[in-house]
Formats: sequence, C-alpha cells, structure tokens
Amino acid sequence: MSNKAANNPLVSIVVAVYKSELFLDKLITSIREQTYNNLDVILVDDGSPDDSGLICDKYAAIDSRIRVLHKENGGTCDARNKGVALARGEYLSIIDGDDWLAPDYVEYLLRLVQRPGVDMAMTDSVFTTRDLSQNPHDNVRILTPEEAVAFILYVKTPIGPWNKIYRLSSIKEHGLTFCTTWSGEGLYYSTMAAMWSKGVAVGHRRVYYYRLNNAHSGLTDFNVQMGINAYENINYIKQCLEIRTPATMNAADWHIWRNYFYLLYLIVATHSEEKYSERFCCCKRSLRRLLPRALFNSDLSMKTKAGMLIRGLLPVTAARALLIQEAVARKNDQYS
Repeated sequence: MSNKAANNPLVSIVVAVYKSELFLDKLITSIREQTYNNLDVILVDDGSPDDSGLICDKYAAIDSRIRVLHKENGGTCDARNKGVALARGEYLSIIDGDDWLAPDYVEYLLRLVQRPGVDMAMTDSVFTTRDLSQNPHDNVRILTPEEAVAFILYVKTPIGPWNKIYRLSSIKEHGLTFCTTWSGEGLYYSTMAAMWSKGVAVGHRRVYYYRLNNAHSGLTDFNVQMGINAYENINYIKQCLEIRTPATMNAADWHIWRNYFYLLYLIVATHSEEKYSERFCCCKRSLRRLLPRALFNSDLSMKTKAGMLIRGLLPVTAARALLIQEAVARKNDQYS
C-alpha cells in the first residue's frame, strides 16, 4: 500500500433509509460536506413509500461518491447488512437516516481508529436536538477489548452503531452482521465489533447529531414488543460473549437488569399493564430480586446506583416519573 493510500484510506458510509424524506437533504449534505473527502457512500432505500428513494437518486446523480441500492422493505438490519456487503472502504461507518454529521465526523473518528493497535473507534458523547453544545475538552482513551465490551454494555457511550467507525476487514473476517430478529441490533453489533478488535479508541468530542424529535423513532413511538425484543437481544449478547470475565459478565447482567426496567417502562407508557400482566409482574419481581447483585457488581457511579435503587424498589413510580420528564424534555427539542 502506498503512503498516500495509507494516509488517505477510503471510508465507507452506509445509511439505511426508510421514510426519511424530511431529513435526507440535511443528512446527505452533511456527508458531502465532510472535511475528509475520500468517501464511499451507500444509501440503501429500504422500500421507502415516500420520496426518500428519489432524494437519494438526486444526490447520486451529482456526486460520484454516492451509490444507491433500492430494495424491498426488509427492516433496518437487513438494509444495513446489504449496504455493508457493498462497502469498498478500509473503514466503515453506519449512519441513521434521520440524523446528521458534524463536518469533522469522519476526520475525527478516522484519526482515532488509525492509532496503533486499534480496529474500532467511537465517541462517548453526541449532540442531540436537546443539546447542541460542544464538549469543552476532548479526552481520548485506548481500551482493551474486555474494557470496551464492558464500556458499551454499561452504556457509557451511546449504544447505536452510528457514533463509531470500524476497520472493515475485522467486520468481514468475523462475519459480523446486524441481527434481524431483535431490537437493540446496534448494541449487538457494537459489542461484537469491540470484542473482536485488537483495541478500541474512545474520544469525547461530539461529531454526531442524534435526532430525538422524529415522530417515528422508538424513542417517541412506544412499542412493548421492542422492549421484549431488546430483552432477548441482551441475553443473546451475553451468550455470544467470548471474553467471559467478571468485568464483561457483570456488565451484561447489569444490562439485563436495566432491560427489565425498559420493558416495564414501555408497558406503563402504553397503559398495557393488563395485556402484559405476566411480563409486567415478572419485571417488577426481577428488578427487586436482582437489584442487590446489580448494585454490588456494577462498575458505575454512585449517582447511577442511587437511580438504580429507586427503579429497583419503586419501578412503577420511577417509570411514571420518567415519562413526565420525557414529555417535558420533548418540548425543548430544537427541530433542526
């Protein structure tokens, strides 16, 4: 490989697109205006019934770095898998179709992942439509695979795949794909990628804009089945972990405990306590029964553990309070 190619590697960006016509211009423009130019952009139109596919084609016609795959609807996981299969770059980034990027998104993550002994990089902080301020200081750390797996499972970084960059050869060597049967696919993908990396770089600069005000998002469109699927997903992740140390097992067990509250929260949010009465009672029992172990073994701050104590002992009250907090917070969204 020439020095020029090594210093200017091709970066593939995969975007799964579905019902994103309101957001696509902003997203694609933010990709095209990256300070790093050597990009391979794959827009996967997942059978979107709106004009998303036409918008993708419009940009492909004016930018040779952009390719578009039109396919029948198969869900986000399938769309991402199809896009990754087409990726040509040395590095891979995966973006949500309703978000957008800071101009130095690729440049910053690429600088992290090109550090010696690193196959994956991420930032532990992102912009949101509720917080558009930059962190005043950066802080870069290099984690071992064991440390990175625990870091992700403890949600010390956003767990989606989109605030991260991966060495594509590592992804393909291990045949890593997005699960197609569970929600929480980003958690699975990120955890497995970290586990198979030689090292993982973590920065603190915000370079990704995460949209909290999309009415079709799982954050605002409550769905109990998503909680059930997420519970299945974290249990599957625990089974798949090849690094089975106290640090990773405790992190996985904590995330399982956390998912009991997430599922209960969704049941309360949808007023479906009677419909899911068995699961509802199971969540309450499990949150209390597993609380001592989750508190004692988890590598988390005292502030986080205080919140766990409230959620474990008074889960329904905590869920209702969180719903009120979220309703207030949504009013502060900046619709960019």
